[in-house]
Amino acid sequence: MDPGGSNYQDIGDSRSAEFTNSPFRKSTAVIDGKHGAGSNSVVHEMLKCPACMNLMYPPIYQCPNGHALCEYCKSKVLVCPICCHEPGNIRCLALEKIAESLELPCRYQFYGCQDIFPYHTRLQHEQNCRFRPYNCPYAESECAVTGDIHKLVAHLKDHHKVDMHDGCVFKHRYDIPNPQEVDNAAWMLRVFNCFDHQFCLHFEAFNLGLAPVYIAFIRFMGDDDDATRFRYSLEVGGFGRKLTWQGVPRSIHFTHKTVRDSLDGLIIHRSMALFFSGGDMKELKLQLVGRIWPEPL
Repeated sequence: MDPGGSNYQDIGDSRSAEFTNSPFRKSTAVIDGKHGAGSNSVVHEMLKCPACMNLMYPPIYQCPNGHALCEYCKSKVLVCPICCHEPGNIRCLALEKIAESLELPCRYQFYGCQDIFPYHTRLQHEQNCRFRPYNCPYAESECAVTGDIHKLVAHLKDHHKVDMHDGCVFKHRYDIPNPQEVDNAAWMLRVFNCFDHQFCLHFEAFNLGLAPVYIAFIRFMGDDDDATRFRYSLEVGGFGRKLTWQGVPRSIHFTHKTVRDSLDGLIIHRSMALFFSGGDMKELKLQLVGRIWPEPL
């Protein structure tokens, strides 16, 4: 029977591919972005968790026989994967000291990040690394797919059947029967291909305090820095009135909920939306007009 046998739980998660295709390079390293000497690969092997095979960071734990486990795996396994003893709650202070002295590559090296950082700055860097993979921007369901932009564009088209549109000027008709019954909903209307980038148009219903409102906004399929190079405008109206919004698209590194809750878009109170719709004000019929353009350098 393999170590741990049937008492070992499956602990696979998104971290499992962290270093699978990203070998440590002994020839180059950087400290705070500057190149320097590489770390010893033997030490790297010592710091690999025997359960998930990822590098361990303090707090690092060990079983009574001295076999180390990362904090994540300690909470998941029932026995030590090496000797089958219960993991216990013993800290491995020696390995923690070693870990704090290491220089480590960014976990997104496989996606293109070539920097190597001291232990104490690596995790902070990874939270904002421009090469970190993107989450699927589809807003109508909690989709767990991640990847680069090319993969996500294909995923949106093939799996979510999102409408792809070429051009930077658009009109979108939006119809909701019985809008009073829809207080919280999110729709991804379409993706625009323009200026060699992709932009996602969102429309959501939610409550702002006690007031039912709609919000429309655009997210940029790329990193935060590139997103700031563009501007967009949205407009709805009718009967001689109109509401307009001009803004900067937010990167899909920000979730649609983050953008919505920050009110960074065109906000339309339900009563105004129904007024624009005309008729008996029982059915929502909005035409959303928009444009995307690059900000001059």
